[in-house]
Amino acid sequence: MHIDYFVSLNSPWTHLGAARLEAMVARHGATLRIYPVEFGTIFSASGGLPLPKRSPQRQAYRMQELGRWRDHLGIPIHLQPRFFPADEKLAARCVIAARETIGDGPAVALAHRVLTALWEQERDTGDREVLATLIGEVGLDATSLLTLAAQERWAELRASDTQAALARGVFGAPSYVIGEEIFWGQDRLEFLDRRLAKG
Repeated sequence: MHIDYFVSLNSPWTHLGAARLEAMVARHGATLRIYPVEFGTIFSASGGLPLPKRSPQRQAYRMQELGRWRDHLGIPIHLQPRFFPADEKLAARCVIAARETIGDGPAVALAHRVLTALWEQERDTGDREVLATLIGEVGLDATSLLTLAAQERWAELRASDTQAALARGVFGAPSYVIGEEIFWGQDRLEFLDRRLAKG
């Protein structure tokens, strides 16, 4: 079984599902490929709105839900972390470069480390030096990966990945996709688990 994993490196929901997803993939012997796509582009093309443009009611409800899920899962996120939203462009390029040149596992590990830093540790994941530290913490060479990530081809690949996500029906993060089936949101992981169990 293979999962295509569409994420935002600013998404608390992606972070809240990260550890459970990794455990699920290991339990079922599935493969996982990560795509840190441009959700600004996806929202504008699919009828969604970026957080600052959502109604006060929706923003307030989001905060309630974040608190509920934080307490339910025991994941110590800050509901309004100091550096949210971070500039995710460089981190996304690093994840894509790692995916394409090192492998899916290291790319997922780096993305999840970035999310932990942003949501639990209130670190500026858009800062190059912070990102270098995080890259090292997942066992990758920061200097070489950051140098590689500077190549324009990764931005171009991110743009094409974004269009491919839209073509497959992706509209929110995280989205876990098996073939034509989309499971949107960490609160759909139970259904993803059932789908993986079917083989």
